[in-house]
Amino acid sequence: MSFKVSKRWFLRLLPVVLIFICYYCSQFYFESYGGSRKSPQPTVSRCDSYRSQRKWKSLNFNMSRKTELFLNLKDFFWREHLSTQALPYGIKGSELLLLKTLAVIPSYTMPAYIESLNCRTCAVIGNSFSIKNTSLGEIINKYDVVIRLNDAPVRGFEEDVGNKTTLRLFYPESASFNPGIHNDPDTLLVLVPFKQEDLRWLKGILYDEKRVQKGFWKPPPQIWLGRTSQIRVLDPYFLRLTASKLLEIPLQPSKHQKPVHPTTGILAVFMALNYCDVIHLAGFGYPETRDQKQPIHYYGQDTMKSMKNSYHDLNQEAEVLKRLENQGDILYLHPHS
Repeated sequence: MSFKVSKRWFLRLLPVVLIFICYYCSQFYFESYGGSRKSPQPTVSRCDSYRSQRKWKSLNFNMSRKTELFLNLKDFFWREHLSTQALPYGIKGSELLLLKTLAVIPSYTMPAYIESLNCRTCAVIGNSFSIKNTSLGEIINKYDVVIRLNDAPVRGFEEDVGNKTTLRLFYPESASFNPGIHNDPDTLLVLVPFKQEDLRWLKGILYDEKRVQKGFWKPPPQIWLGRTSQIRVLDPYFLRLTASKLLEIPLQPSKHQKPVHPTTGILAVFMALNYCDVIHLAGFGYPETRDQKQPIHYYGQDTMKSMKNSYHDLNQEAEVLKRLENQGDILYLHPHS
């Protein structure tokens, strides 16, 4: 074959070769950054894999899975719930507030149709900027349980974040004035009590008493339109074990140490590990801390500068999530760093 003919064939084949190279490079990129070209689906078949690999045991928490997520009035009639610590890791000193609060909110836990499932697929949706422009909304809506955080909006962002919400974790400072705007009518509004003032705020709402204004880093809503039938109080058990087992944070730091508490996001992941069989994440992760002007949420104007004095160890949480991902305990719905 002459040189000219060989050259002509080479030029014809070059585009095909380049296409194959680009394809395999893209596959390598997505695998390297924790995502896949096609987002994983919340299929029941993933439950078989979860059970066969004994995912819960692989976590090595030396504890049993706990699927009762919320505090219940009947809990106070059992010795096992006596607490030696105050909030956020126990209820010492807040018993009366809790009794009055739990007396007027429903005593049942999750919706019966979810409780009865043999396999629960869960999506934990964080508020990170990383979920922006992912077009994951339709996929997110397919999960049995969709957990959202704080006052993250849904309306106007449906294409990326979906519009289904099963549970929304919040605390008074992160409560939306009107939960009905960005939640389904039957969404459970789950208070995470970090301090006694949080319970006093909720009690004031429920009993229409004078609202508490002191003790908050940001004024909570003085009028809150959450319906009583939707309200639940998260068992501090989950916050305590997120700190001690997952993040290995000292529960009683010395006087000279700055307190460190889990974020609502990592708490939601630990809850899901207890309650769900398949756990997929989207919208987690912060930009590099040296970039103080980078937006941290898919909504609003907050930047990393706003996290400067937070009581969270973001680096430790990122390392824990990476370990859970590497073990196959959680799976991301989109590429991430």
